[in-house]
Amino acid sequence: MLESGVSSRLGVGRPFVTTYGNHMQKTTVYLNEETYRRLKQIARGRGQAPAAMVREAVAEYTVRHAPRQKARSVGAFKSGRRDLGQRAEVLLGGFGTDR
Repeated sequence: MLESGVSSRLGVGRPFVTTYGNHMQKTTVYLNEETYRRLKQIARGRGQAPAAMVREAVAEYTVRHAPRQKARSVGAFKSGRRDLGQRAEVLLGGFGTDR
């Protein structure tokens, strides 16, 4: 798996090579012994470094838990009617049906 264009596979069965530069920030993560053992086992099975798997997991977590932004169109239009939410079924009756 490529990580933002910084990792590349050297060949089948060969390890990943990652180039570090100004585009990455360094941090330290403390794992209990059992978690680290499982991480290394999974990484070995996937042919990846444990650090690459930690980066992947953190990237997925941050995407999944990032605050969702409202669409710019929300609140952009005003109908002047305050009962649209209560009357939605009536107002949309027949919508999407062939005439």
